[in-house]
Amino acid sequence: MRSLKNLLCFLLFPAFVTAQFQHNQLDSMHTVLHHAANDTIRMDAYTKLGEYYDDVNLDSSLYYNEEGIAIARQLNLKLNEGEMLMNSCFPLAKMGNYPQALKVLTQALEIAGDPSNEKNTWHLLKGQTPGTYRVSLLSYTHMGFDNLYGYTGDYEKQMVSAYEAKKFAESINDSLLLAFIYGDIGDVYIKLNKLDTAIVFQQKALKYFSAIPFEDRKYEGTVYSSLGRIYQQMGNIDLARENFEKAITTSSLQNNPARTGDACLQMAMLYQSIEKPDSGLLYAREALDAFNLVGKEKSKAIAYRLISDFYGEQKKTDSSFINLRLAALLNDNLDKSEKKKLQEFQVAGFNEQLRLRELEKEKIQTQSKIRTYAMLAGIGVFMLIAFLLYRNSHNRKKANILLQKQKEELQSTLSELKSTQAQLIQSEKMASLGELTAGIAHEIQNPLNFVNNFSDVSNELIEELIIKNEKLKIEDSEVKELLDDITQNLEKINFHGRRADAIVKGMLQHSRTTSGQKELTDINTLCDEYFRIAYHGLRAKDDSFNVTMKTDFDQAIGKINIIPQEIGRVILNLINNAFYAVNERKKVPGVEYEPTVAISTASIQSPSIDRQRLADGAVGGRSIQIKIGDNGGGIPKNIVDKIFQPFFTTKPAGQGTGLGLSLAYDIIKAHGGETKVETKEGEGSEFIIQLPIV
Repeated sequence: MRSLKNLLCFLLFPAFVTAQFQHNQLDSMHTVLHHAANDTIRMDAYTKLGEYYDDVNLDSSLYYNEEGIAIARQLNLKLNEGEMLMNSCFPLAKMGNYPQALKVLTQALEIAGDPSNEKNTWHLLKGQTPGTYRVSLLSYTHMGFDNLYGYTGDYEKQMVSAYEAKKFAESINDSLLLAFIYGDIGDVYIKLNKLDTAIVFQQKALKYFSAIPFEDRKYEGTVYSSLGRIYQQMGNIDLARENFEKAITTSSLQNNPARTGDACLQMAMLYQSIEKPDSGLLYAREALDAFNLVGKEKSKAIAYRLISDFYGEQKKTDSSFINLRLAALLNDNLDKSEKKKLQEFQVAGFNEQLRLRELEKEKIQTQSKIRTYAMLAGIGVFMLIAFLLYRNSHNRKKANILLQKQKEELQSTLSELKSTQAQLIQSEKMASLGELTAGIAHEIQNPLNFVNNFSDVSNELIEELIIKNEKLKIEDSEVKELLDDITQNLEKINFHGRRADAIVKGMLQHSRTTSGQKELTDINTLCDEYFRIAYHGLRAKDDSFNVTMKTDFDQAIGKINIIPQEIGRVILNLINNAFYAVNERKKVPGVEYEPTVAISTASIQSPSIDRQRLADGAVGGRSIQIKIGDNGGGIPKNIVDKIFQPFFTTKPAGQGTGLGLSLAYDIIKAHGGETKVETKEGEGSEFIIQLPIV
């Protein structure tokens, strides 16, 4: 044990020297920000700070990238903007914000794919041209997609993106890029259990790392970690341990605590597998110390769990329980957050390429002008035809038919124009609200983090004080009661801090704008798709959940003109609420109950909206009706009128923000439709959506 500690001290001493050097560089970057003579120098400093904080503080990394992006846009440095957009995807993916990571990657890919953006660049590396800079950005962006697909479990698309990145990196012979990409491909083969192939790619990655300067080999340790995992799966413990030790050494020398912690954690799990708890405990503690420097909450939870297991094997039940509880608290919070964000990513999907918001606004405005001119031209043609028909009475019958046709076309054009204008107004309103809530979230998030973190730390101190009190055998009931009260207060502070964090994120989702366009969509297919997605999403959280699913789709409806992503969000929200209702009723003991959720579509005549729809160009005054029903507990009469209000929810504290139905109501209203609910307490509820056929 003593020799093992000496080894770790030896490994961490060079890391201290390197850390001191990098902190000096960090201070220099902050000094540049305060005294920079021009915007380009500040932008360069923001880029370097964003990259540095990617493994240290994800919020800071995003902040510096966003500041740099703002300067790049102001100076019209498109490739620099694309680079910082691409850099933003990595902290976003690590935070679980997959939809936003997808958005910035799509924007970066659009910039990198346009050769005209080579005209205006800043701060090229030695030997680099604007052309090779753009190709390098293309490769890094595809590597970002590879990273994102890996987080979301789509290994097939991850492999395609990695090979696309490899193609561009090879075209400019970039050794650093190729080292990253070969390592990523090797990791995919590990996930696919093709271990021999994985070894080949990881060894190629090491070969490319050896060809670049030492200061650029920050992530070389991850390759040794991957090789260690492979050999451990193959049962070769000696080679696995050797590679994990190399990973710890390399990452420590590079002052990369995130990767050092990963390697220590893997070494701890290796010692657990060969039943050496003392060595495993030492490495697990080293991993936890490293993760505390960079805030890797999920990895910290694993480290706590390992430490708990090791203490359990040593019969230290108190220490084992404390660490197990810390692991459980972290896992509960992370599971809820990650599953929610993965579901948002699946809803956002890859059905349509994301566009820049400003370009989308310009496009909508241009289309509105074109439609307006078309309408005026149509009116002119209509007046000319009417004048000719007036003078040619012998062709009156034929002219009347033509006149009716022109009138219908004008009504259709006018309806499209009104719809576009309404969409633009809604987009502007939500954009303004989004900017406001984003600012609020940025200001609130840091103090919220401090509240939550210090409540956790205080809880640990209270637990240590309780243990100390028991050891000292101080028999004072009042002290014990005070300690219990403080513990309960801290738990309530932590609970409501997490709840406030969820509310802020819900506000951001509620105000999020869409870049989607209306398109002809098969509403039956859309309903069926999201019905299945919602069911499998809930099954992923709770494999004991079962429900009878019923569908009744009117095949004569055909396709209707809607924004499919928005209507999909509405359907998914209502189905999730239905599943929640039947699942809650199923928990009631002593009642024979078969949970059932049904969805149906139909084409109907809607008297309440027919007159307006006919005026706006609706087809025959008809509407599409979507019904989503359940046999859950129903909604009490005294709250039915409140369910569409923002922030109103019947779910327990911490399980809902009360924004889902409000968001659904606004989306259907923006489409010119209606949302209603029919419910009977104790028997179930049915939500009814009516959308005009335009």
